[in-house]
Amino acid sequence: MAEVILNRRTFLISASAIAGGMSLSLTLPVVWAGAADAVQKAPETAAFSAWLTISADDTVTVYVPTGEFGTGSFTQIPMNVTEELGCDWSKVRGEFASARRDYLEGGPYAIGMQPFFTGHGTDHDRMHYALQLGASARERLRTAAAEYWQAPLTEIAARDSLLTHIPTGRQLRYGEMAATAATVQLTDEPALKPQSEWTFLGKASPGKLQLPGMVNGSAVYGIDVKVPGMVYAALRQCPVQGGTLKHHEPDAVLNMPGVRAVVVVDPSKTKGSPVKPQATFGLSETASQSGVAVIAEHYWQAKKALDALPMEWDYGPGVSWASQEDIYSAAFSLLENPPQKVLRKAGDIASATGALTVEANYLTPYCDQVAMEPLNGTALVTADKVEVWASCQDSQQAYWVAVDESGRVPENVYLHRTLVGGGFGRRSFSEEVRMVVAVAAELPDVPVQVIWSREEMMRQGRYRTLIASHFKAALDEQGMLQSWDAHATLAGNPMVSLPLGFFDTPYVVGGDIPNVQIGTTHQSTNILTGAYRGPCYNSYAFMVETFIDECAIAAGIDPLAYRLKLLANWDPAWSKCLQVAAQKADWGSPLPRGQGRGIAISNWPAAGQKEGGSTVCAVAKVEVSREGVLQVQSIDLSFDCGRIANRDAVLAQLEGGIVFGLNMSLNEEITISDGAVVEGNFDQYPVLRLADLPPRINI
Repeated sequence: MAEVILNRRTFLISASAIAGGMSLSLTLPVVWAGAADAVQKAPETAAFSAWLTISADDTVTVYVPTGEFGTGSFTQIPMNVTEELGCDWSKVRGEFASARRDYLEGGPYAIGMQPFFTGHGTDHDRMHYALQLGASARERLRTAAAEYWQAPLTEIAARDSLLTHIPTGRQLRYGEMAATAATVQLTDEPALKPQSEWTFLGKASPGKLQLPGMVNGSAVYGIDVKVPGMVYAALRQCPVQGGTLKHHEPDAVLNMPGVRAVVVVDPSKTKGSPVKPQATFGLSETASQSGVAVIAEHYWQAKKALDALPMEWDYGPGVSWASQEDIYSAAFSLLENPPQKVLRKAGDIASATGALTVEANYLTPYCDQVAMEPLNGTALVTADKVEVWASCQDSQQAYWVAVDESGRVPENVYLHRTLVGGGFGRRSFSEEVRMVVAVAAELPDVPVQVIWSREEMMRQGRYRTLIASHFKAALDEQGMLQSWDAHATLAGNPMVSLPLGFFDTPYVVGGDIPNVQIGTTHQSTNILTGAYRGPCYNSYAFMVETFIDECAIAAGIDPLAYRLKLLANWDPAWSKCLQVAAQKADWGSPLPRGQGRGIAISNWPAAGQKEGGSTVCAVAKVEVSREGVLQVQSIDLSFDCGRIANRDAVLAQLEGGIVFGLNMSLNEEITISDGAVVEGNFDQYPVLRLADLPPRINI
């Protein structure tokens, strides 16, 4: 294998590797160890599966299939293996698994090794398989040691990377028995330890495996990749999404300093995959937009030339949206008609009556994920192969996008992963990889790094789905729900316009409401949308919980008491979370003039199921000044996510969710002018700063 030097600002790959292609095991061997030691020449290594090796020096390497973009999956999966393997955490390291490794490899463990990260899937959905992987390796080590000592298996203990013969105290290191143990075939998979016997998970919160690299500068993100001979490309796509390039004048900039080429990206030139693609989310949402790129020796040269390049666009039908207000008005107009798709129905909503009727409209606008690392990627396209270096959320998705764009057989496409500087759903479909390959293909045999400017990334986003909704409920004399009529329009990609938390809200599923109708209608616009931290759920949770408040106020019932009554027959965790958060927030105590409290509860992604998911309840104390300035004074949050394997990681996710939720509520809105997105940077699209956060956040 060619040498790879990992450095925060210098990532060099030898020319021989560029010429010959990386071996299958090299998917950017981004390796960080629990002990933070420098990576040395690998000793003899034994493979226990496609996902786990143990070396003669006791190093345990777990091949992580998911991307790492701050969620902690690069650490959590090795932690899960460590719990059952019984190894010394300081000897554990992570390495990104090859994108070309089908996750169905590896026997009974691999179904949990799917290559994408979504929701809380790395922990809850896949934890069992990582635990099983560790347990199997442990039992194979014990079996090998028992045969070596000619002792019963019951006399062999495995802990802290040591195998101990209990009666005599003799010991062997894992590394000493690894080669033999790897050949052991177990008759049955061993039973997993009950959670009550965990000694590592839930007990320790080790730092992220990649943290030393982030501190000392050796961690590599996509934008840090450096390949010998690499040039840079600055990109511009049609300001109105869906438009096309009509005319440009490349000769006007070809003589500018450093400029190598001006290339046009034409989506119709996509070659297509020669075999059936196995992309996680398919390829329908990965099409490039029409664009033009300037390639130069340095990025700033490319950017300056791009700014000077005369170009003219055919904006297409999207230009008809004069502003976002036009889209909002069209959405509410659609709500006046019956829903296109009825998701839940009971009784007769048309004839439902009650002592009180409550109606409300809500809207959540387009929002951008504003990941810190701008979209980027590096590609080398030659006559016989394609290599891509990318900070991707889903390696298999990105890999098959590269195959499809280049038209090469999969065996000649190589994807090398880096850390990701923030995802939040923006990198789910990997359409940026298609653009990178398309640009690099126009300058063959030269590695090209394509970088989206902050303005280009924000104005060419895959935004949160815009949702408008109308809710109507009939209440009886006690204020209880007798009918629930909800209709939402979704201006967004159907693949991520999920109805979770809308059609299956527990207030309906767990209640005894005789008349129910819940439906959706698709709204077509030119604005592209994608995933955004719980796709659509963040909108529906706001709408449903706010409408419950409206009903409680109309009924003259305290919002907390109202929820507890409506959820009396639902999962007790919901009521418990409500009570704990309310207690911590001193719910019901008097507040001075200008202050108020609000409460909300939800569960991702299992709102309509009595078990599963993570139930979260929050109480916000808010103050409105005489000038009408709103400030959140405190957030008290309770949660029930089931088992906790890494407390620090859970807290980090909750804290991040609070900040994102506040920002969505207080600041975020993508606006439109003649079909084009207005906002281009943080001066126009403000996000919460430290000084803006509530003085007190209590979890």
